[in-house]
Amino acid sequence: MKKQLLIEESEARKIYQTASMELKKMLETTFSKEFFSMKITDRIKTYEDAVKELGCEPNDELSDDEMMLNGFSPDELTLRKIKVFTKALNEGWKPDWNDSNQPKYYPYFKMSSGGFVFDGTYYGRSSAYAGNASRLCFKSKELAEYAGKQFEKLYSDYILYMS
Repeated sequence: MKKQLLIEESEARKIYQTASMELKKMLETTFSKEFFSMKITDRIKTYEDAVKELGCEPNDELSDDEMMLNGFSPDELTLRKIKVFTKALNEGWKPDWNDSNQPKYYPYFKMSSGGFVFDGTYYGRSSAYAGNASRLCFKSKELAEYAGKQFEKLYSDYILYMS
């Protein structure tokens, strides 16, 4: 009797990381070798991509009125989206706040006559500053820069909703 196994792409990537050579070959036959070597920044272009990568449910199914009825303000929903793409881009990495030598990067923005714009990346080594949204940091400067540019609109919405 032949059985069929269905597996989410996000789950296949997790399994592949620690799989035996034999299982890796099977996964590569099913998905392709390129599928497993694709950079995270090539896979995550939208909030929906991040949701798919993590295998979770999207948070944007509620209308503004439904959010209010459920106790969510627009900035809270936007923050939830920022948390999702941050988690997806970090691929399981979590900052170790006890390690003062571990850099933790975050995008930095500024308001100008042109509006809300990405301004660069910064990092902190020794402590979490309250204004730096420590849970939203990235493991590398490249990821922080990518997120700041790719998801600038979500960051802008979050900051401007809070005003």
